[in-house]
Amino acid sequence: MIRILPSMKQLSLYNDQLMPALGLGTWKSQKGEVYTAIRQAIAIGYRHFDCAPIYGNEKEIGTALHDALLAGDVTRKELWITSKVWNTHHRAEDVIVALKRTLADVQLGYLDLYLIHWPAAHLKTVKIPKTKEDLISLQQLPLEETWQGMEECVLAGLTRHIGVSNFSTKKIKGIQASAKIKIAVNQVEAHPYFQQKELLAYCQQQHIALTAYAPLGAYERASLMPNHSLPFLSDSPIIQRIADQHDATVAQVLLAWGIQRGTAVIPKSTNPDRLLQNYQAADLSLSTEDMDMLARLDSGYRYERGSYITLEGSPYTAKNLWDE
Repeated sequence: MIRILPSMKQLSLYNDQLMPALGLGTWKSQKGEVYTAIRQAIAIGYRHFDCAPIYGNEKEIGTALHDALLAGDVTRKELWITSKVWNTHHRAEDVIVALKRTLADVQLGYLDLYLIHWPAAHLKTVKIPKTKEDLISLQQLPLEETWQGMEECVLAGLTRHIGVSNFSTKKIKGIQASAKIKIAVNQVEAHPYFQQKELLAYCQQQHIALTAYAPLGAYERASLMPNHSLPFLSDSPIIQRIADQHDATVAQVLLAWGIQRGTAVIPKSTNPDRLLQNYQAADLSLSTEDMDMLARLDSGYRYERGSYITLEGSPYTAKNLWDE
């Protein structure tokens, strides 16, 4: 039996608007599966959905949202829909074009949040770069220009908020220096092995909400890494012990940790049981001792390396992409 939480935890943005702290990620949600997952998630109580055109499934998500709204399962005002501008559309005049295409695909009149997906640009004709020639440096196409295009989207009423993804403190400062509209959210990889403590503290100081992608540890990425030296988060004896103490799953502990430290989390799943289990994580309260044990797991271990951007000879290197 589905138990709807009485009140999903919310993150307050700089303008006092509220974003649900737990959402559903849609990266790697396959066509033919994502429609059902969205409808089931809405029935469970999810209201926050994270999308992107590069995921290749926004049209099916749009059909699910349209049908849910038509059926009266949810109202548009209750939903929080996020999407992102891909690296091919970083020129100011191209940003709004990309957003209009996304809105047509998701069958909505506006987004709640629109993000710059990566602090990197490439040729409009190249979806995924293969060589250094496919990439455009930030000297040629500064992020400040892309942000101007993002601001135009707000002024046109096509998105309520704008933000960034995979941005360092340095890159946020660069945009904020000339921005007319504040950054609302920074979406980055974050989990107990990669806690991003300094970035989180800076964002909170600046009233920028932080959304954690890969909050369960990016199993698919980790399994492809030849030098993966840490156990998967799901195999961590410390996390398993905490889960057993709370009669919870490891995933629930990881999500509760993310929410409790003040971030939003967007786990991906199309499995009905896991959709419900993940949603119920928002109702799990970890002790101070639990949080301290999880804090000690921080290893600076990034799963998403941006390797397709940091190609040989590319203007982007691991150092200047992440500013680490």
